[in-house]
Amino acid sequence: MNIDELKFDEKGLIPAIIVDAVSKMVLTLAYMNRESLEKSIDTGLTCFWSRSRKELWQKGETSGNYQHIVSITADCDKDALVVLVEKDGPACHEGSESCFHNPLWTSNELSEFSLDSLMGLIKGRKTEKKDGSYTSYLFEKGIDKILKKVGEESTEVIIAAKAEDKKETIYEIADLTYHVMVLMIEMGISLEDIHRELASRHVIDHKIKQEKMTQ
Repeated sequence: MNIDELKFDEKGLIPAIIVDAVSKMVLTLAYMNRESLEKSIDTGLTCFWSRSRKELWQKGETSGNYQHIVSITADCDKDALVVLVEKDGPACHEGSESCFHNPLWTSNELSEFSLDSLMGLIKGRKTEKKDGSYTSYLFEKGIDKILKKVGEESTEVIIAAKAEDKKETIYEIADLTYHVMVLMIEMGISLEDIHRELASRHVIDHKIKQEKMTQ
């Protein structure tokens, strides 16, 4: 589809939901007009229409927290957009990663989980040690202990997979993932770092496939 198919409102605006391409966290809700959308596409950086100032504004032009666009998708009615981005810094002008940081209600039965939240929990156990915490214990013992556990859990994954035990393999992969995340925090490696590395390999793989198809 193209911009001409979009349905802007009576003020010439369309809501744009900005989502972190790595964590899938909703970062903000902003508005675009045709000009700001075209500029966003041309530059690869989010640009919005300020309803209060009545002017275009590019995210990051003053803060440096630019949002690099991965994709823009319209909904079924073509009157709203989802914009996936890789961000250079917090999305909120108050310094929060997301503008949506004021909890209103949480279910007592259902719990929210994400790799980002787990990384945050693990990081908290490093910066603020907690008595009886296995994670804090690993950080106290240091890199050698952490690496030993990563090696042990890798072996457990191999044993479970060799036995073709799917349930046990899932369990052991979860254990390995946790210990790798502890190692990441210890070494100052973020999920975004891994995402960028994997994304760069995807591009290389895509190019290789294209080259083979043209031979």
